[in-house]
Amino acid sequence: MTPFIAELLGTAIILALGNGVVANVVLQKTKGNNGGLITIVFGWSMAVFIGVYIAAASSGAHLNSAVTIGLASMGKFDWDLVPQYLLAQLLGAMLGQLIVFMLYKDHFNATSDGLAKRACFCTDPAIRNPIQNFMTEFLATCIFMLAILFITKANSTLGSLDALPVALLVLAIGLSFGGPTGYAINPARDLGPRIMHALLPMQQKASSDWGYAWVPIVAPILGAVAAGFIYTAIQ
Repeated sequence: MTPFIAELLGTAIILALGNGVVANVVLQKTKGNNGGLITIVFGWSMAVFIGVYIAAASSGAHLNSAVTIGLASMGKFDWDLVPQYLLAQLLGAMLGQLIVFMLYKDHFNATSDGLAKRACFCTDPAIRNPIQNFMTEFLATCIFMLAILFITKANSTLGSLDALPVALLVLAIGLSFGGPTGYAINPARDLGPRIMHALLPMQQKASSDWGYAWVPIVAPILGAVAAGFIYTAIQ
């Protein structure tokens, strides 16, 4: 499996399972309706575990645009490979979201709340305050990236055995920092599904909220780069 396919497939699986659990919790007439944030966070952590385990041997399992750019900024990943990784992650996120839409289509139709439908695609803040929202995503991603660097000892790749600690890290970040913004901590995870939200036909659909979209793109990237500087400085 090529690195491009591995990043695409791994990211698709993360989004299919991750936003699948969101759909199960927030959409009407599902078996998991009203399951709560804890259910969502555990679902996302398991999604990351599976995605990382599948992609690790072939691509290093970045599966996150902020991680790719953060590693490249440290000199731990070739900048020439960054565009193909970012493209694979974006397309994978879009594919994973399409799977969620197909499987839950009846429940999207049964749900009248457009914001609930959008929550199955992309993140939005519980309280809209751009500066605070930015800092939340920035710091959450910085901690996430810093922990990954220690887990992998700053190598550019994750091994399959690193899938479990990374999943537990996602679990911890979600439980601790998921409340304010939904913890995107991954530009592709938010942008790919947001594009799909804009493209896919749905009744009573809310706007795709492009005015907020820059936060889960820019803040995670800067947070990951900052983590690289911190890691280098303390070694």
